[in-house]
Amino acid sequence: MTKDKIIQEAAKLADAKGFDSLTLTAIALLFGVRLPSLYGHVANVHELKKGVALLALERLAERSEEAVAGRAGKDALVALVDTHRDFAQEHPGLFHASRYPLDGETAQRSGGARLARVNHAMLRGYDLGDADRVHATRLIAAFVLGFSLLELAGSFSHSAPDAALSWKRDVDGLDALLQNWAKQKNDT
Repeated sequence: MTKDKIIQEAAKLADAKGFDSLTLTAIALLFGVRLPSLYGHVANVHELKKGVALLALERLAERSEEAVAGRAGKDALVALVDTHRDFAQEHPGLFHASRYPLDGETAQRSGGARLARVNHAMLRGYDLGDADRVHATRLIAAFVLGFSLLELAGSFSHSAPDAALSWKRDVDGLDALLQNWAKQKNDT
């Protein structure tokens, strides 16, 4: 039993039962050990959840970097947002974990910083300045998070059209918005 192994197993448990289900007691049961045995590896539930969050951010950053590499403009946007949506569907617990609050220093050294760099690089294809890339990054994050959370909750399963069509149309709209954003900037 190592800290890495505990985090790996906690990540699996988060996907299976939900990130909120992560407790030291649940992990101790998973490993078949008494709770005090974990304290040599994980100090508390915050450290456990932080470890799972960092793992989630690293996995999502790696996928995002691979998806966007060599792409530009709408192709890069589609690759990036599809990667996030797919990650949410495949790993709902890790998707939740990726939003776990981290202190500033930890966040700067995490996969979250890599995700921000990937997003900013993708947005260069839209000819946005630095400040507008920050605003656009936040918009894209809000779109992906909101759509994914609603989809995971089953909110789109009770009506037509299919959520996949809405996703495609919404991404097309996001691309149009980003293209127009750049044009407005250049017109002023």
